[in-house]
Amino acid sequence: MSELIDVPRGLNGVVAAETSVGDVDGDAGFFHYRGHSAVELARTRTVEDVWHLLVLGHLPDDAERSSFATRIARAQADERMPRLVAAVRSHADEPLAVLRATWTLAASVRRSAALYDLDEAARIDEAIAFAALAPLALAPGFTPTGRGLVADYLERVTGRRPDDAHVRALTAYLVATMDHGFNASTFTARVIASTGADMASCLCGALGALAGPLHGGAPARALDSLDRAGDDPAAWITAELDAGRRLMGFGHAVYRTTDPRSELLRGVAEGFGGERVARALAFQREAERQLAARRPERPLHANVEFYAAVVMEQCGIPREAFTPTFALARTIGWTAHVLEQARDGKIIRPSARYVGAAPRVS
Repeated sequence: MSELIDVPRGLNGVVAAETSVGDVDGDAGFFHYRGHSAVELARTRTVEDVWHLLVLGHLPDDAERSSFATRIARAQADERMPRLVAAVRSHADEPLAVLRATWTLAASVRRSAALYDLDEAARIDEAIAFAALAPLALAPGFTPTGRGLVADYLERVTGRRPDDAHVRALTAYLVATMDHGFNASTFTARVIASTGADMASCLCGALGALAGPLHGGAPARALDSLDRAGDDPAAWITAELDAGRRLMGFGHAVYRTTDPRSELLRGVAEGFGGERVARALAFQREAERQLAARRPERPLHANVEFYAAVVMEQCGIPREAFTPTFALARTIGWTAHVLEQARDGKIIRPSARYVGAAPRVS
């Protein structure tokens, strides 16, 4: 047997593949998509523009923007898909379950082939089509109106026509969370893609990873903490830390400085103002003070989940839709990584170090 290489728990810091989709510099607190500052894109671009960047490799000009919008609309206008989503919803109402089932059934209806058997153009068609299905599955009654994905999604999830401030706020969140290195769900998607499987299988696997409370389930839990802390965050935070429990929405596996996504969304939240935002700011200050006192060797700041929760609440999105909204954004990033991994053609197959009982010799 060849000698195994020791790696850290969780594969932290291990380079598993090369990517041109984006990069995260945890020491500098900076991340980008294909060389463009993700925070700047979140402030200035639409979801559709950044979707084009991630999947097709560059930001669109006016003609490309129109053409890409047509491709998305065509995928969403497939008359088979609303019927398929309705059939799924007759048996399930949990959004992530609906999305998983929708992708699985859509693959059958579309007769989706294994990525291994498709050329690049066909793979891109699959990527756009399956990402375009996400809002139909996640927002009951979603219907494209030409106002943009974010406005249409917000209207269906909140039950009211959103104003420009809410559209801009949710756009910032979605763009800032489309991709973020080889996080658990993205790596899962790439592992499945490396086998040559179909697009739906890659996305369903990634969605399963995202559903975990340590990944996509964190924003709602962060807001729960804000609720429980009430008017005395210091006492509640002290009790939680004394009990050895983690504070959801604080700390990050990569960043050793502030999370730029959190800084971005804190600014968005401050733009809304109000008592709820003031409580969140006070909670952050107290949490970071206590964490610094207890763990001076490890900077632990508010991460994206904390202010994501506050921003989504300010936009009128119900708590149970927080993780599905995250999934809406991250789906686009997954498809970009699936396309990239499919081009590689090498199956991902790490080794494990056996630590069980010695083999029995008869």
